[in-house]
Amino acid sequence: MSLRVAEDDSRIEINLPTDINWDMLDKSKFFYLGAALFSGVSSMLYPVVVLKTRQQVLLKDTPCFKMALSILRHEGFKGFYRGFGTSLMGTIPARALYMGALEMTKSNLACATLKMGFSEVKATAIANAAAGLSAAMAAQLVWTPIDVVSQRLMVQGGKGVKTTMMYNGGMDAFRSIIRREGVRGLYKGFGISILTYAPSNAVWWASYSMAYRAIYGSVHSYSLNKEGHFGGGSMIAVQGLSATIASGLSALVTMPLDTIKTRTQVLEGDRSNRKISVGQTVRNLVREGGLSACYRGLGPRWASMSISATTMITTYESLKKMSTKNQDFYGFLN
Repeated sequence: MSLRVAEDDSRIEINLPTDINWDMLDKSKFFYLGAALFSGVSSMLYPVVVLKTRQQVLLKDTPCFKMALSILRHEGFKGFYRGFGTSLMGTIPARALYMGALEMTKSNLACATLKMGFSEVKATAIANAAAGLSAAMAAQLVWTPIDVVSQRLMVQGGKGVKTTMMYNGGMDAFRSIIRREGVRGLYKGFGISILTYAPSNAVWWASYSMAYRAIYGSVHSYSLNKEGHFGGGSMIAVQGLSATIASGLSALVTMPLDTIKTRTQVLEGDRSNRKISVGQTVRNLVREGGLSACYRGLGPRWASMSISATTMITTYESLKKMSTKNQDFYGFLN
């Protein structure tokens, strides 16, 4: 979906639901409810993240379904939740940083770009892209150390995964990494994480805003209920489809960087104290399976991103509704 298509659609009058901006939110409710809701979402999606990570670090490409059966057979159901406690511990502060940076940037930049003379479509896309970029960079300050630890826990004991260190839980992993590699060990792959998640979030939020506008404009007149309002079920469907489209584009663009990041944080950091460059990690991948090796785990990542994004955006929009300062006033925004 191109920006030109979105701009053509914008020439037709599309009355999108009023967005809830940062100033309209009860911040305490927003963060507390957000922590609870997204912890639940993370617990549901975690097994897919484990599968994606295992595929990326295996020296031999293995189909996703076969790997899932192998984990179930050799490790039991708990194998799908290795490192989950550590991951959840980091999800809460990382999400708080992410949501705060996202909403503040989006609210402030949307007004600024409109004043600069950009059309509403371009202003929204720019604001969403910048918001996604800043949110990802803020969250990575907390998330990278958690990611390093949780991913090493995800793969340890896995059949076909060559690791030299075994950890007895998250705290033991933290202590071992600091002792062997220093604090820098917890930030292995920080640069590549920024290069992966910042553009991914920028692409996702910009694509989502354009897809949402186009889909909403196409189906709005056909989905009105008896009272003349756009039904809640229809809105969730529009949000979900828009999120899936944005996730597909984002996954394709950033998959090689995600694979390199995972290798840097898990395998290359686990083999020795010797620093291995990103270039060497790429060469190792290409030697193992050609350029297609950089796309190992694309299926699970695409599925994870699509399911996560659909769940996240519908949960996020519901969270914003529940967190408005004046609930009575919100009825006029739909």
